Amino acid sequence: MAVLFDPFRTFDLLTDWLWGSAVGDGRVGRFVPVDFYRAGDRYVVSADLPGIDPASLDVRVENGTLVIEAERPMPGDADLSWLANERVFGHFMRQLGLPEGVDADRIEATYHDGVLTVVIPLAEQAKPRRIAIQRAEQRGEITSHAA
Repeated sequence: MAVLFDPFRTFDLLTDWLWGSAVGDGRVGRFVPVDFYRAGDRYVVSADLPGIDPASLDVRVENGTLVIEAERPMPGDADLSWLANERVFGHFMRQLGLPEGVDADRIEATYHDGVLTVVIPLAEQAKPRRIAIQRAEQRGEITSHAA
């Protein structure tokens, strides 16, 4: 009897695609863990990117999407004989859709101790504001213009 669908094999393939193999093949990591939250009048993204050279980081906004890219090169020694290779090397990329009303021209990014922090301010017109209510001097009558 032929097996048409093996859910365990599919899960293994998905796991390998997201994180690479646990040992030995040095494939590109595709998952960058992030926190994305609103703090007052700004949004903050914190991304774990340990061991990344800040010069390899690229943070940009494209069509309302925050794009984070980085590169961690594989050690170049050809004489290496891996006993374990659990750290992920290669090209990393993460895309996050930005909410409406952000000021993309004022986004700032810092990298410290392996954490990339991106601060995305709200545009002035998107910030909440209080509307003053004027007191009316006269009460008007409501009339009906029924035919």
